[in-house]
Amino acid sequence: MDLGQTVVNHTTPRRCGPYARLHCGANITSQAPRYSCFVRWRSIMQLNDYDPGDFYDELFIAPGKPRLEAIPLIERLCNLSPTELKRRHEAAQIALFKLGVTFNVYSDNQGSERILPFDIIPRIVAMDAWQKLDTGLKQRIQALNLFLADIYGNQKILNDRIIPRELIESASGYLPACQGLKPPGDIWCHITGTDLVRDRQGEWFVLEDNLRCPSGVSYVLENRRVMKSSFPVVFDMMKIQPVEEYPNYLLETLLNLASPAISDPTVVVLTPGMYNSAYFEHSFLAQQMGVELVEGRDLVVVDGYVKMRTTKGLKRVDVIYRRIDDLFIDPLVFRSDSALGVPGLMEVYRSGKVAIANALGTGVADDKVIYAYVPEMIRYYLGEEPILANVPTYLCWEPKQQSHVLANLDKLVVKAADESGGYGMLVGPHSTAAEQASFAEKIKAHPRKYIAQPTLSLSRVPTLLGDRYTGCHVDLRPYVLYGKDIYVNPGGLTRVALKPGSLVVNSSQGGGSKDTWVV
Repeated sequence: MDLGQTVVNHTTPRRCGPYARLHCGANITSQAPRYSCFVRWRSIMQLNDYDPGDFYDELFIAPGKPRLEAIPLIERLCNLSPTELKRRHEAAQIALFKLGVTFNVYSDNQGSERILPFDIIPRIVAMDAWQKLDTGLKQRIQALNLFLADIYGNQKILNDRIIPRELIESASGYLPACQGLKPPGDIWCHITGTDLVRDRQGEWFVLEDNLRCPSGVSYVLENRRVMKSSFPVVFDMMKIQPVEEYPNYLLETLLNLASPAISDPTVVVLTPGMYNSAYFEHSFLAQQMGVELVEGRDLVVVDGYVKMRTTKGLKRVDVIYRRIDDLFIDPLVFRSDSALGVPGLMEVYRSGKVAIANALGTGVADDKVIYAYVPEMIRYYLGEEPILANVPTYLCWEPKQQSHVLANLDKLVVKAADESGGYGMLVGPHSTAAEQASFAEKIKAHPRKYIAQPTLSLSRVPTLLGDRYTGCHVDLRPYVLYGKDIYVNPGGLTRVALKPGSLVVNSSQGGGSKDTWVV
């Protein structure tokens, strides 16, 4: 058990009429909560019958046995009638709708804009588990930053053959045009969203890194706002770590990129526009930081500087928080057909007259093949053992590993190296023979493009589906800011697979979100 406190002698709850005793242990340390472990156990959406099964459940150890850190929440839920809980759940959805918490799905023929589904039952992470994540994420982002500086610099890791050179040069995210770049402070990955999962034993694994334009933090902040109004008593009772300071830390990180000679730097958020899947987040973060939200057409390069069109004329821009993929940001250097970027931006960036977060070229570290080498990066650059492990990964470009993958497609998860959002993926145990045959041909034709991983038994959280609690699989995306110091926002986006039994949590594939409480 990953509780931070010792809990022993668990027994089955004893029901006495409308009441039941949650026997949380005869021996609980002095750090245990002051509130009673005796609660009124109403039959609320079958919570008392909720069975975590043989998965690691984030709230329950066994039927009727909540984890120590979850007891105040469970007590509160057990004292709400089914009608009241459902009312609060619907009120939360309505509140998010009114706040405009949406995302776009380009392939959806029912209309592109959707409200992100939200479940009112939060995920709880104990502080001792969070401290390990915090330390491990800081270690990982340091190594990835050193890797990016090296790849676009002296390439020592390639010359020492820690990573095969051909893997870097064949990565779609590797940009030769960025060779020799020197971002301010030699920091490349200013904003990172790292996807984590927990296995059947409750151990954490890194699923993937997102270093280009990681999205989702706006949902973290808005989910928390709604949850505070839904469960004010619980928030008063529990020491839940705040997430609301993220915009302040983000602005501080961006301002840190400007030249010290500039007394009042101008920061902007560069968005592709209102039809982008994360446009709500772009506008939200700009508003929270008090900076301008701009599109490429609002910026122009004049006299060697990037300037913003305003009603009072052109104004110099010093820092750009870009939410546009690298290849669209400057049509003179990358995609000539891009109407989203700023012609000439790359030249100004190279000269050091504008800073960009994240730095261009960071997409090479998002590649799922390169991901497999992050533990080696940590050892190579930091001389340390990784605190957070990768999910075991098979590289299909290696003949022996490819043979193993092809022989076990029904058991593995196969992912395209440069895809995201749950696309380009085969979940072996849930796939058909025809789908497996199709992926086998793809792997043999383009082995560099695919990796495979074992199917993990992802942890679950009770989720309100219809009129009952169902255990649904979740992952976690904490957000890391790298400025003068490294800051890990204490929580993150818990994405939940809202289809029972599904392992795919992406919003574009029918997933939703939960608030994440670090207590």
